[in-house]
Formats: sequence, structure tokens, C-alpha cells
Amino acid sequence: MKLMKFAIGMLITALVFTLLIVAQDLLLPLVIAIAIWYLINLLASGFGKIRIAGHCIPRFLCFVASIFTFMFSISALVQFVGGSLNDLGSVATTYEANLRSLWNRLPYSEYLPIEGFFESVSTRLDLSAIITTVAVSFTSIARDSLLILIYVMFLLFEQGNFNRKLAALLGDPQQEKRMLRILAQIKADVQKYLSIKFLTSATTGTLSYLLLNALGINFAEIWGLLIFLLNFIPTIGSIVATIFPSLMALAQSNDDFGLFFTVLFGVSALQVLIGNIIEPRITGKSLNLSPVVILFNLALWGAIWGVPGMFLCVPLLIITTIVMSHFPKTRPIAILLSSNGHVIVSED
Repeated sequence: MKLMKFAIGMLITALVFTLLIVAQDLLLPLVIAIAIWYLINLLASGFGKIRIAGHCIPRFLCFVASIFTFMFSISALVQFVGGSLNDLGSVATTYEANLRSLWNRLPYSEYLPIEGFFESVSTRLDLSAIITTVAVSFTSIARDSLLILIYVMFLLFEQGNFNRKLAALLGDPQQEKRMLRILAQIKADVQKYLSIKFLTSATTGTLSYLLLNALGINFAEIWGLLIFLLNFIPTIGSIVATIFPSLMALAQSNDDFGLFFTVLFGVSALQVLIGNIIEPRITGKSLNLSPVVILFNLALWGAIWGVPGMFLCVPLLIITTIVMSHFPKTRPIAILLSSNGHVIVSED
């Protein structure tokens, strides 16, 4: 009997992941819309805490201010990134030539007997192609932007009826209270994660920008923004965000390895200090997530939904852990996902 239940569970899990992959074009815009809807509500809650002459801002005005702030931020970000990519694209050929020349001058034959190794790396190192790929990614997001916007609008219109729908769906006051507690815990933990992550990522990006600008690295503002954004992707994002400005230092200096190592170790030191020492002391204790599980979750959602999945992997893991912790049959899984084996379950 237990073997049959295990087989059924594995089959359902396989079907769910197959659905996530096959229906990516349908589900991913919806998930992104839910994330945007959540951020708008989070920002509106922040505006609601502001007091003017001892009075709070009306809820409707909070949502209006939140929506306009979000739209303005996204518009400014898109314009900045678009203009920066054009500027970087105009000089990418020069930097690419510098890197190729540097590869060819390295005495690799004494250390790597594999003939043609660096020539192969040099051939694959095409900065213009990388920039084109990034531009295509933005175009893909823009293609789905109208659908995402429609989803967000309907979510905002429908959120006032959510509690009534939940009560009608469950039909049991005790079950309704239990579900509301689960949703409240999800909201609190996701909000805590986003707040901490935004603060640490913004700090890392700002300090990295100041360092790169002081060292005279070209496009320092682009790398600072890139470091800020990629730090929302656990581990891998920090590594990639460190490699790009280091390569820029090497490309613009052509043969000055001192500048390259200064940027590499400087940005790495900031990443380690903030991302691996300060942030885990805050996030790890509050969210209670296993680092190994986070890395596996990153690989899993990266394989399913690519880069958007990497950004969403930690919030999805938080939601999964909280939901599983509230049901006896799935609580052992929540314990395995946790960092110290302790999960908090509200009483019914």
C-alpha cells in the first residue's frame, strides 16, 4: 500500500513538472503577473504607513501611487538598460578584439598541452553575440508584457473578493482561518526575504559601482545595476556579476592584469562580505532555509523556466516550505527543506 502511494506521488510530481515545462508560455506570464501584483500591494502597504499631518494616506491613493511608482521604475530601468546596451554594443567589437589579442599572447602551451584550447575559447567569446542575446531576452519579455499587464489588472480588481471566495470555497470557518494563517505567514516571510534581499543587493551594487568608478572601469553604472539585479539569483548570480566587470577591466586595459585582479578581488570581497557573511546571518535565521536546498531549487527552476525561474526560485521555495509544514503528511518534506529541522506551525 505504501509502495502504491509512493508510486502515485512520484507520478503526480512528474506530471506537474512536465506541465510546468510544456505550458511555460502560458504559466510564466501568469506567475510574473502574480509577482508584480504582490510587489504593488507591498509598495501600497509601505505608502499606507506614511502619515501626513497625523493622517494616513487613503488606501485607494496608496494603490494609485504604488502603481505609478512601479510603472515609472520599470520604464526608467528599461530605458537605461536599452541605452546602455546600445552604448556597450558600439564598443563591444573593440573590447572583443582586445580579449582575443590577449588570449593569443598568453604562454598557454607550457601549461596546457591541449592544442587550440584558447583558440576555441576565443572563438566562443563573442561579446556582440552576448549583447544580442540579452537584447532578445528583453524583447521576449516585452512580447508578453501586454498579457502580464492584463493579468495584473484583473488580479488588482479581484483581490477585494478573495476572502469571500475563499470562505465559499472551503465552507468551514476553521479551515478558512487555517488557510488565512498560512497565507499570512507566506506574505510575511516573502516580504521579509524581499526586503532583506533588496537591501543587501542594493548595498552590494552601490558599493561595487563606487569601486568600479574609482578604478576608472567603463560603464561602471551598468555593472553596478547588473550586480544589483543578479544578486537576486542565489550564488550563480553573484559569480556572473563578478565576472563581467572583471572582463571589462581586462578588455579596456588590454594587458594590465593588475587592474583585472583588483576588480576581481574587490568585487568578490564585497560579494562575500555582504552576500555570504552578513545576509545569511539575517536571512538564514529568519527564513530557515537549507543552503543546499536553495542551490538545488535554483538549478531546478532554472532548468524549468530559465532565468525568470532563477529569480523566482527562493520565493517559490518559501511558499512550498510553509504550505507543506501545515499538513502532517507533507511536514517531513518541510523539515528536510529547512535549515535546522524546525518548522513553525500555527495551531488550528
